[in-house]
Amino acid sequence: MSESAMKQVGAFSWNELMTTDVKGAKVFYGELFNWGMQDVKPGDMDYTLVKLGDQDIAGIMAIPDKAAGMPPLWGAYVTVADVDALLPRVMQLGGKVIVSPHDIPDVGRFAVIQDPQGAMLSIISYPMGHSAA
Repeated sequence: MSESAMKQVGAFSWNELMTTDVKGAKVFYGELFNWGMQDVKPGDMDYTLVKLGDQDIAGIMAIPDKAAGMPPLWGAYVTVADVDALLPRVMQLGGKVIVSPHDIPDVGRFAVIQDPQGAMLSIISYPMGHSAA
C-alpha cells in the first residue's frame, strides 16, 4: 500500500488476517496468491507482513488471547484523521466501540468499532511521515 493511499482519510488502508494457524495461513495464501511473507515483531507481538513484490499489502497474526474463541477472519482498516476524536461520532450514530484505542508501535493508533447492524471495522490513524509497515 502506498504511503499516500494509507494516509487518505476515508480509504481502506490495510487488511489483516487473525487466525488460529499462522503457519498454515502463510503457506495457504503464499501458494494461492504467490504472496511473499516477512515476519516482523512490532512491539511485543509476532506479526507477518504479506507482500506483493516489494509492497506490503496485508498482515497475518494469531488471534489474541483476549479474543480466544473468535473464528479466524480477515479484517479491514479505514484511515481516519484521529481515532480518539471519531469515537464519540461512532456512538452518536448508534455504533459501539469494541476495542478501545491502542497504539501500534511505529505504525499508528487503531480501534475496532461496530456499526448498528453488527458489522465490525477497524479504524486507524497514521502519524505523519509513516510509510507502509
